[in-house]
Amino acid sequence: MKRYSSLWILVLMMFTGTCWAYGGGSSSSKACAKPKFTDLVPAENTEVVPGATFSFTASANTYPDSIKVTVKGQPAPIKVTPRDSGSVEVSGEIPKTLKGTYARIAITADGQNNCKGADGWLVKITE
Repeated sequence: MKRYSSLWILVLMMFTGTCWAYGGGSSSSKACAKPKFTDLVPAENTEVVPGATFSFTASANTYPDSIKVTVKGQPAPIKVTPRDSGSVEVSGEIPKTLKGTYARIAITADGQNNCKGADGWLVKITE
């Protein structure tokens, strides 16, 4: 009987050691730092005219080619300008077809370590 007890203890010790080997150790995974967007112009809930310009700054960990902007679901052409700090200045124009409505300027972009960032703000477009 003692032999079987010792054998079971040995088997259980080997099994638990194997399970612990697959633990979620954070040393092998890289942290996700999402792209951040600051200096949003015009300010939130501001009245603007159709065709008005907008701008914002994307953090240094943003891939400039991945930045996409839509205004009320319509793609907006943008200009991306690198800064000395590593961040990028992004500017664009609200589509002239949008009049007399509220519109969200929505931003999406990819960052390092396959992180995705999103942000945006609401403006009122006059007629």
